[in-house]
Amino acid sequence: MGYFCQKFEVGRIVALDYGTKRTGIAVTDELQLIASGLTTVATQDLIKFLKNYVSQEKVALFIVGEPKQMDSTPSDSEAFIIPFIKRLRSTFATIPVEREDERFTSKMAFQTMIDGGLNKKQRRNKALVDEISATIILQSYLNRKIT
Repeated sequence: MGYFCQKFEVGRIVALDYGTKRTGIAVTDELQLIASGLTTVATQDLIKFLKNYVSQEKVALFIVGEPKQMDSTPSDSEAFIIPFIKRLRSTFATIPVEREDERFTSKMAFQTMIDGGLNKKQRRNKALVDEISATIILQSYLNRKIT
């Protein structure tokens, strides 16, 4: 009975697989149980997209993928992600931002596409890979919070 008593912020969790060209986006249901791919957005349009999304849906938390090297040091792309997170936090001051390790998510996304029976042409769709990667980041976060 004790674990039901923890503070629970109702609303969707939005995960972002941030890239310099495209950003994959995944969301949970309002009870934060199921991670689903939402879309992929041109990164230059990301804040505008998120403003529109937040105006229509209750968002409790943003998760931004954290790319790391094999030795756990930050990847070079962190240089682009840190300024984005600052902008995200200033734009949505009431919504917390957390990070989730995204090592291997692109490989896992590609394998998911193979396992799902997608053909070679469909697997070359980088936008779909980004969306699936965001979903994997979000599911990883949810799994970590449960344990």
